[in-house]
Amino acid sequence: MKTILIPTDFSETAKHTAIYAMEIARQIKAEKVILYNTYQTIVTVGADPLIPAVDAVSIENLKKGSEEGLQNLKFILLAYQPENVVIKTLSEFNLLTAGIQSVCERMPIDVIIMGITGGDAIEENLFGSNTIQVAKNVTVPVIIVPKYAPLKPIEKILFLCDFEKVVETTPVQPIIRLLDATKAAFHVLNIDKNNSHFTPETPHESLMLHNLFHQYNPQYHFVDGDDFMETANSFVKENNIDLIVSIPKRHGLFETLFKRSHTKMMAFHSIVPLMVVHE
Repeated sequence: MKTILIPTDFSETAKHTAIYAMEIARQIKAEKVILYNTYQTIVTVGADPLIPAVDAVSIENLKKGSEEGLQNLKFILLAYQPENVVIKTLSEFNLLTAGIQSVCERMPIDVIIMGITGGDAIEENLFGSNTIQVAKNVTVPVIIVPKYAPLKPIEKILFLCDFEKVVETTPVQPIIRLLDATKAAFHVLNIDKNNSHFTPETPHESLMLHNLFHQYNPQYHFVDGDDFMETANSFVKENNIDLIVSIPKRHGLFETLFKRSHTKMMAFHSIVPLMVVHE
């Protein structure tokens, strides 16, 4: 894990995320972090409302503002910069998710670290929705950092597992790279309700998972709970977990994690960063 991409909108949450990323860069001995910002044209309505006009002056202003914002953030991060880690900046005319996808195709990005704002619906629908879209659509692992996440190394990693089609759906290599880089303890949590998800295949799937990660001495936890989010967050707090790893399975846990109707959404309200790794 040598290169970290840090998308930023220059908010306080994004600045906190960038400082957190410096701590992770130090821990995993990264070589490069890239501060990334996208900007877009401002469309104005002229005399004919059916023909929108693009303000060319605004494009140059947006580009200048983006580049200056990145340089200012880089200057702030110099106080947290680990030895042997190079900080680069990249400003592009693009939509955020499309831009990040393009960067990951052009460069060997190992992990993306993004902030997310919890709180009222307006905050969650603005910057928060951008983070969710990136996590959904970009295949590079994304660490979603809550607004007040502690600035500390990752010592305990929690893998949320449903023990369904483990071999086919578990992204083994990204998780192994994370474990190797952080040297963190590895915990596996399965949350059920009255054994409703237990099937005849569950013991076999559990064994398959252990075969994939046995060298990391995983500790297994089986917890019964009525509410997935509340149960997971309680476990995190009681066991001092530093990072949660989640697989966004199709039509499964990912939709549960980010569904608006949940009162305590893990992505928005957990104090622990969430790493999304695609199957």
